[in-house]
Amino acid sequence: MSVGVRPKSPTERLLAANAWLVFAFLYAPIVVLAIFSFNENSNVGIWTEFSFKWYGEMFQNAAVMNALKNSLIIAVVSTTVATVLGTATAVALERYRFRGQRFYDGLVYMPVIIPDVTMAVMMLLFFATAFRMTSGFGFSFGLGTISLSHIAFSISFVAIVVRARLSQLDPSLEEAAADLYAGRWMAFRKVTLPLIAPAVAGGALLALTLSLDDVVVTSFVAGPGATTLPVYVFGLVRRGVTPLINAVSVVMLTASMVLVAVSLVFQRDRGGKPVSGDT
Repeated sequence: MSVGVRPKSPTERLLAANAWLVFAFLYAPIVVLAIFSFNENSNVGIWTEFSFKWYGEMFQNAAVMNALKNSLIIAVVSTTVATVLGTATAVALERYRFRGQRFYDGLVYMPVIIPDVTMAVMMLLFFATAFRMTSGFGFSFGLGTISLSHIAFSISFVAIVVRARLSQLDPSLEEAAADLYAGRWMAFRKVTLPLIAPAVAGGALLALTLSLDDVVVTSFVAGPGATTLPVYVFGLVRRGVTPLINAVSVVMLTASMVLVAVSLVFQRDRGGKPVSGDT
């Protein structure tokens, strides 16, 4: 006797319909954006024929390419530094005990919960004060200030991801390495780091995504000639929407989605094996 599928109740049907409406509300604009990025017409509201015209113009636009170059430089620098500092922060908070740890633990989460505008104003005031005090050294706003700002908020995201991985590891693995006369650095390099490598990679990709997508903080601390791609797109939107903006937005959106997807893959356990080292 076969068992039939239980019919859905009215409540379940209503919840399913609500889920589909929410997904449509969130992703329908993205689908429309992607479709009209292939519109040959210069008027974004009138479809004429399929074309890669605006993607070609995007890669031939010197301003867009310069903004893309700035974004990549800043993203690579800020991600590298934030990954190292964020990983060290996670290890310190999860594996060691020191005075003021709870206070520092709370500070780590601040960049995650405070509004972007608040973070931007804080960084602007910090750099303005620092440059005023060191006016004789010729420091100014530019790629350096943007990179430092991105490092400041990316460290927290890396630390949170890596710390979540560390909390699942069995401390006895590191203790066993110490019993075999491995120093702290050797135990970290040979035991801890390989086990948390997926989380480190995931945190790095998350920091890279945040850096490539940031507009608010970057626009506050950028100087002349230090325009990034998101800030450039924001400036174009204020002058009117064109298919070029659609093409650039689709490229940025695709890159962000790929990086986030890869980050999630790296954060999963390798081959489904437990991270505690148990068999």
